[in-house]
Amino acid sequence: MSATFRTFILTFSTLCGSTVVSGILSRPTNVHLTSYNMDLVLRWNASEGATSNLVYTVEYNTTVIPYTVGCVNTSDLLCELTQLNHPIVEYGKYTGRVRAQLGSESSAWVESNHITPDKDTVIGPPGVSLLSNGATIEVSIKDPIFKVSALRNIYISATYNVSYWKDGQKEKAKHISDIQQNRVVLIDLHPKTRYCVQVQICTESNPHPSELSTVVCESTTTDEAPWMAAVLAFVPMAVAVALLVVGVVYRESMSHFFCPKDALPQHFKEYLLTLPDPTIYQAMRNSHPPEEIYHQISVITDHRTVEEGGLLEVARTSCSKQPDVSVGGIEDMTSMDTEKQ
Repeated sequence: MSATFRTFILTFSTLCGSTVVSGILSRPTNVHLTSYNMDLVLRWNASEGATSNLVYTVEYNTTVIPYTVGCVNTSDLLCELTQLNHPIVEYGKYTGRVRAQLGSESSAWVESNHITPDKDTVIGPPGVSLLSNGATIEVSIKDPIFKVSALRNIYISATYNVSYWKDGQKEKAKHISDIQQNRVVLIDLHPKTRYCVQVQICTESNPHPSELSTVVCESTTTDEAPWMAAVLAFVPMAVAVALLVVGVVYRESMSHFFCPKDALPQHFKEYLLTLPDPTIYQAMRNSHPPEEIYHQISVITDHRTVEEGGLLEVARTSCSKQPDVSVGGIEDMTSMDTEKQ
């Protein structure tokens, strides 16, 4: 082969944008399999001298499944393998490979590293929200969303590490470790002070802790217990519920009390429902009132003068100057009046 012909071949291959050595395309570089929040993605760098016409084909396998096609003729430099024909298993061991293609030309396959998702995935940061309650702060933690399953299903013994500090004093941060609940209350805080909180997730099977959460800050209020308002609101509700329960439990007794089932005797009902005799009522209207019989009685008072420590005169202005009459005399006069009539 003349030097001129070899020069032509090298120039043509350069213009085509890829290096051809014995008819084979350059392979992709830096091929690596990654996992973030239990997804599975194969990534790589473009082949040397790649052009816009260059595409890639991706395959992946496990220890029990042979290589399966993932992405075909993609121009992207990554391939999402999470939701394909064979969804990934969190405890499986995966390997990927990729090759470049230009028309009928193909590069050699380039294999990636091995990944076991539950051990190698990068756990994203948890969500954190704060609620101030007097001189305490309640921290609520929300797990990141996984592409496969859920964090607590895969990492049953996952714990949280909580760091908190006064705003502007992160170097003096305090730490609470191995918290399994997604709610924790920070106590012994200074009132009317702004505190900042950051949380990280730790697991036993994954040697790497999660990414740190966003720093969230909140201010405490006063030392007074704000639960008093809650108690005052709760008491009327509790009383209402208690009355309702009593009403339901003793509804029969209460209905008997307010609506007794005892009935009046039949003869009482007949007496109360019988209409009065109109003849008796008419006779009462037409009858004259009975004649009243009375006797005239004359009462004669006795006036006397009494002196006790001074002169006391009684009945000086009396119109009657009749002699004294005893009780017996009064009775005789009464009998005389009766005889005259």
